[in-house]
Amino acid sequence: MKKLGIIGGLGPMATTYFLYLLTQMSRAENDQEHMEILMHSKPSIPDRTRYILGLSTDNPAVEMTEIGRELKGMGAELLAVPCITAHYFHEELERNIGLKVLHAIEETAEYLKQAGVDKVGILATDGTVRSRLFELTLHRYGITAVNPGEESQRLIMDLIYRRIKSGEKGNPDELIQVGEELFAAGAQVNLLGCTELSLLKRDYVLPADYLDVLDVLAKCAVQECGRFDTRYQNLITK
Repeated sequence: MKKLGIIGGLGPMATTYFLYLLTQMSRAENDQEHMEILMHSKPSIPDRTRYILGLSTDNPAVEMTEIGRELKGMGAELLAVPCITAHYFHEELERNIGLKVLHAIEETAEYLKQAGVDKVGILATDGTVRSRLFELTLHRYGITAVNPGEESQRLIMDLIYRRIKSGEKGNPDELIQVGEELFAAGAQVNLLGCTELSLLKRDYVLPADYLDVLDVLAKCAVQECGRFDTRYQNLITK
């Protein structure tokens, strides 16, 4: 099995949930059959959205690269970053660390393509939405992305930053309200494109046709490390 390295803390609770998903999706009959994981959780890494939007000059990729190199030195053969907005720095991280960094957005596009989905709604941070991280990748797979309107996007940002990141559980009704707008615009599936939104799926039962990008990242990581349990092949909510 490959050793997985995790650049964590972006945010801390999402990283904890990612570790849970890795364990849940693993095919193992005892402790010794689980994959080996090396992790550095550093919540003090500068905010990704603020940097992308030009509201901060503190480049989070600098510290993320340092952690990636540290994990590589400890024996990690593969890296994962359980923060979707951080994928804005994917190419820079992979180049400067010298190790494969799993690409959750690319893997999500591949998963949707295989599922026959050609139009999806995006529920994510302003940094992810404005940098068109999903749109540009999905377009290469022939998939159209639909973003919320301005007011709905503000609601999603409030849910992510003022509720979940501050320690609250968050209100799934707000997410579902925006999701209904995206379904009405033609989305076949709505993406939980921020790891804080993944925590809503953890804590509440969401309606049908939502796909958690953190689930996709966990599935890919466990597959790469050779321990995937095929019972978790279908990730879209039913």
